[in-house]
Parts: sequence; structure tokens; C-alpha cells
Amino acid sequence: MNRLDLWKRYKKYVCRVPSIGLTLDVSRMHFDETLFESMSVPLARAIEAMAELEAGAIANPDENRMVGHYWLRAPQLAPSEETRTKITDTIAAVKNFATSVHTEDIEPQRGGGFYVVLVIGIGGSALGSQFVGDALGTVEDPMIVRFLDNTDPDGIDRALGELDETLEQTLTVVVSKSGSTKETRNVMLEVKHAYEQAGLDFGKHAVAVTAEGSDLHALATKDKWLRTFAMWDFVGGRTSVTSAAGLLPAALQGIDIDDFLAGAQACDQATRHQDVLQNPAALLALMWYDVGRGRGERNMVILPYRDRLALLGRYAQQLVMESLGKQEDRSGRVVHQGLTVFGNKGSTDQHVYLQQLLDGPDDFFVTLINTRFDREDHSLFVEDDVTTEDYLHAFFLGTRDALEQKGRQSITITLDKVTPHAVGALIALFERAVGLYAELINVNAYHQPAVKSGKSAASDILDLQRLILKHLRDNLRQVFHADELAAAIHLSDDVERVQHLLDHLSTSRPDTVERIETPSGTHLTYRHR
Repeated sequence: MNRLDLWKRYKKYVCRVPSIGLTLDVSRMHFDETLFESMSVPLARAIEAMAELEAGAIANPDENRMVGHYWLRAPQLAPSEETRTKITDTIAAVKNFATSVHTEDIEPQRGGGFYVVLVIGIGGSALGSQFVGDALGTVEDPMIVRFLDNTDPDGIDRALGELDETLEQTLTVVVSKSGSTKETRNVMLEVKHAYEQAGLDFGKHAVAVTAEGSDLHALATKDKWLRTFAMWDFVGGRTSVTSAAGLLPAALQGIDIDDFLAGAQACDQATRHQDVLQNPAALLALMWYDVGRGRGERNMVILPYRDRLALLGRYAQQLVMESLGKQEDRSGRVVHQGLTVFGNKGSTDQHVYLQQLLDGPDDFFVTLINTRFDREDHSLFVEDDVTTEDYLHAFFLGTRDALEQKGRQSITITLDKVTPHAVGALIALFERAVGLYAELINVNAYHQPAVKSGKSAASDILDLQRLILKHLRDNLRQVFHADELAAAIHLSDDVERVQHLLDHLSTSRPDTVERIETPSGTHLTYRHR
């Protein structure tokens, strides 16, 4: 396609939304001109389904649960006065608590004020907050925010090592809606132990974000933590960034959460439009549907050309893949749906995997994201009439052109500037595009049975480990090959897992389980010390 044709197509298919300072350009996607007409009825149904969801329709029949993360930024839309009050009261409580911490009306055990926030969560309890905090953080923030989002002991040690001298001024926020997420519990216990080792009362430095009546809520109440903030069953983890799970870390960091929520609300409003060409979420969903033929046949590569948006890919990865990756559709038909998301940032990717995007398999489409404004002051001139910002913009446009010249498809999202309002809008845009796309492919975007399967499998592994340890204790000093031990506990068909667990135990607990190499070195044996 020549440049004049590209210009005509751009003018026809660019979507500008001044209310959120966002422009969406789908002109370089290779859809047929008849797409909008052929998909008009399914898209109208999807937009209507979204309206029903916002009005309180049951989204998860098996759980009898509504999906109401849209109410978090527009409480007036909630279907009951009780829900509206819960939301507004929680937002007010978050702001009041953050202000009291900043003014040192709420102090740590030894006084002197809180200056660091340590957020403990996993998946949706951390990814959204990490993206928002990194996108909007400044050197003037009243508090530094750090995250622990994995149960890796070495990672915990590294994070606590960095906080060693500031632990007594660190406020720990534990986020778990169910209160029973094992990874979050494990990290919380490690951090609690670190406080105790420093002679500090963890409860005087801890805040919980959880559902009322959860195990975490009970623990926080019993140990007299500073505060507990509510989460509700109508908010899923991956869509919880506009709940207290995301608002509390943001408010403590000093981010304007009112503006953040206003941006999300403005995007929600813009994406209720019936005209697809004026509805950026519907336009995105339609592009995803067409490029992957309604089966997710192409991967989505997210390339933000701003450091502040570098974590968008990780956030969108969970939101999109956990919502859309489903074995069955709503009718129970096996469909194995999904949309794979990758992403780092430009212009880093010029030197990472752009080579494959241009010359490798044509199994993807790219979503490029940029902003119109960079820094408050003018950028440095590094050549005649060329600044550092000019170079970044040239790489952005150059990548877009190079993809087009190679016949590779791309979408471009442009924000006016990275502000709380814009970040709120960007999050809402992806949330609503996911919801609309799910309607087009007839899957439930708001449950995740496979995640539960993974947790169940991990629980089975731990039960097996306990069985192995018991047998070793009952047979002290007796030496076992993995197959011998598997047979002894009546699991002869499970030798591989037994071997892996024995090797793990002998490494992580060498004072309990000893690994003995045979002279030939071909077999390993194990025993309880």
C-alpha cells in the first residue's frame, strides 16, 4: 500500500477520544472493508451484554457472582445503595489513611514516620499496582513503594536486605481477597519474621486488603493490625486495580487516585458508544477478533515507547490471558480459546526481537503505544535539529513503517501524556476490550478454573512431600533409591515426582534429608539424617 493510500485509510479509521486524551489507530491492520458491516450485529450484542453486566447481571452462574469493577470508578452505577456506600466509604478510608500516614498521625512502633511501603500480593493483587506505581512515580513521592509478588525465598531475602535499615519505617500492605492465597501467606510470614527479628511488632506496621471474614481479615483483627480495607466478591483480582488493592498503594505513594478513577470512568463512558469507530474498546476487540479469526491465532506484542509504560505488557498479559484463555465456551463446547500477549518496550526492542518481528514467522500483531508529550523541559539536542525525544519518536514511527513494509500488522495507541487520568483510562480501555472480545468469542472472561487446578496440583505435591518425609522419619538412617521409596509408599507409578521431591528436600533441608551418591555415580540414594 502506498503512502497516500495509508493516509486515506488512517483518516477513515483513526479513533480520537478527547475526553481521555487518547487516539487509537487501527488503519494498519489488514481487515476487509466489509468487516464493520458483517460484525455489526455481534458487536451490538457485545456492547449490550456489557451494559447488562454493569447493571448487575450475574456473570458467573456457577458462583452466582456479579462483576462490578466498573462500579469502583462510578459507584452510582452499582445496583444497590449498600454497594454504592461500601465503595465510596472505602475510597474515602483509603485517602484518609494515606493522609494520616503522610502527616505522621499514624506512626510506626518506634515513631519517626513511615517512608516505605512494602506491598505483598501476587498476580492481580500486585501487577496492576506495579504498573500504576511505575508509570506515575516521581522523585517527590512521599513514600517509596516496593513489591514482593513471589514466594521465592532468595527474592524475599534480596528485598528485605534492601529494606534492612528502613524496616522500622516500612509499612507492609498485604493484599489477598480470599485471604487464603498460599504464596501471599508465605511471603507475609517471612516478612513478619523479619520484623520480629528486628524487635518490631508486625501488627504495628501492617495493613490488610481482603474480604471481610477471610483468614487474613481474622489474622489482622486478632493481631491488631493498623487497618483492614475491604474487597468484595464482585471484583476479580486482575480487575482490582481500581479497588483498595490498587488505590491504597497508589495513594500512599502520593498518586492522585481521584484523577486516576476519573480517567477510568471517562474511558468506561467513551466505550459504551454504539458506533464502533467511536468506541476504542469495541474497535480493539474487533481487531483482535479479525486478526486471529476469532480463535486467537495471532499473538499480541505490546510495544510501549515510554519507560513509564514498560510494565503495561506484564499487566495486560494477565488481564488478557487469564480472562480469555478458556477450554470451553459458555455452552460447554471445547474451544481452547485465548490470546497470547508478549511485550517489553521500545526502543529496547529494536535491539531484542524486532528482527524476528520483521523477518520471522508472521504469527503476531503489534500494539505500539506512545505519548505526545515527553518531559516538561525541552529535550537535549544531540545532533543538528535533533533531540533525544526526536530519536525516540523516529524509532517509534520507523518501527511502524518497517512493520508495514514487511506486511506485518499493527495498532497504534497514543496518549497525550502519562498522567493518573491517562493511566486510569488505559487500564479501563484494556479491561473493556477484553470484556467485549470475550462476548464475541462466547467465553466467560470472569472466571479462571485452570488457576484453581494449578493450585490443587501444588497441594497434591505438598501432600506427597509430607508422605515422603514421614516415611523417611519412620525409617531413620535407612537408604532409599527414588523407586524404592515410591514403592514403599505405594506410589510406584509416581517415581519421577518422588525423585524431584527427594532432590529438592536434600538441597533445601540438608540437615534433614541427606543425598548420597553411589560410587558409580549413576544412582542417587537418600535418607533421613
